[in-house]
Amino acid sequence: MTKKIKLELMWIGKENRPKLEPRILIENPTKSYHAAQRHGESDIFDNRLIFGDNLLALKALEQEFAGKVKCIFIDPPYNTGSAFRHYDDGVEHSIWLSLMRDRLELLRHLLADDGSLWITIDDNECHYLKVLCDEIFGRANFVANAIWQKKYTVANDARYLSDNHDHILIYAKNMNLWLPNKLPRPSSMDARYNNPDNHPKGRWKATPLHAKSGSQSADTFSYKFRNGVSWSPPPGTYPRFSAASLRRMDDNDEIWFGKYGTATPSRKTFLCDLTNIGTVPLTVWLYSEVGHNHEARNETKAFNSENPFATPKPERLMQRIIHLSSHPGDLILDSFAGSGTAGAVAHKMGRRWIMVELEETCHTHTSFPA
Repeated sequence: MTKKIKLELMWIGKENRPKLEPRILIENPTKSYHAAQRHGESDIFDNRLIFGDNLLALKALEQEFAGKVKCIFIDPPYNTGSAFRHYDDGVEHSIWLSLMRDRLELLRHLLADDGSLWITIDDNECHYLKVLCDEIFGRANFVANAIWQKKYTVANDARYLSDNHDHILIYAKNMNLWLPNKLPRPSSMDARYNNPDNHPKGRWKATPLHAKSGSQSADTFSYKFRNGVSWSPPPGTYPRFSAASLRRMDDNDEIWFGKYGTATPSRKTFLCDLTNIGTVPLTVWLYSEVGHNHEARNETKAFNSENPFATPKPERLMQRIIHLSSHPGDLILDSFAGSGTAGAVAHKMGRRWIMVELEETCHTHTSFPA
């Protein structure tokens, strides 16, 4: 009998937990604004920007929002020891882990059963944070570690390797209930389709008739097309389609035998059948697709040129995260609001949002102008 062993990340002070008493969020009417009246059901009236400690704020949000947040994005201090103008980014490692543990547990309570958590972090604490999240969310609910190319230049003064990426740890509240949305098809993918035989369905590209897995062995499957060509999957592969499906495609001239009719048979996959189907997101996010640090700095300078936020995230990065994880009307939460990019992008994309920020940047950077 095999004995299961539970592995945990241990650190000094892990057993110490703060005593959190119930808190009440108090609205500041002088800083609140919205339209005088609703014009439709889709009008969003309940966005919240909370100024205060995010641990206490999350506790205060529990009663009203537990299980209701569709997407949580956080950009916590990376704990690199650097001295940034707007926040302290250097505490003792074990203290940082305790601070993150306490907040992640509350965040999990707020997350909807079909919701997801997205955390940006760098190499300094990423792998410890991964183990910590495994403990809180369960390893089975780990989705992926996406790599964001945050810089496009080489740091020639780097002592070892030029640091050009950050990590995005992605967790589902329940992997059985959550799926990401697809990304829109880039126009470059459509360029691969043409119509050399003037098929009435339009542009297409040839795709294999075999697959890496299946139920019927290549040794026992063979199909003869109308032109007399017999086809079997290559050794070690399986037929992608049944004989009935191959017959239907053959009857509709959807099998390609090459320009001269001598090539290995393949399926004509038509562009018109794919226009409403998105693409599966990759785990490598290039700066050309989702922006970079310099782009993010320019975005913050647009509304605060005298005192731009030190470490903002680009709007294109947030657009991708919010697109993959939610739909219009869903609730987005960012409890390390910083420059407020997550809330700003969520607002533009028709999502409801809650942001929490402790530093004075809540007033100078995060808050939206009335």
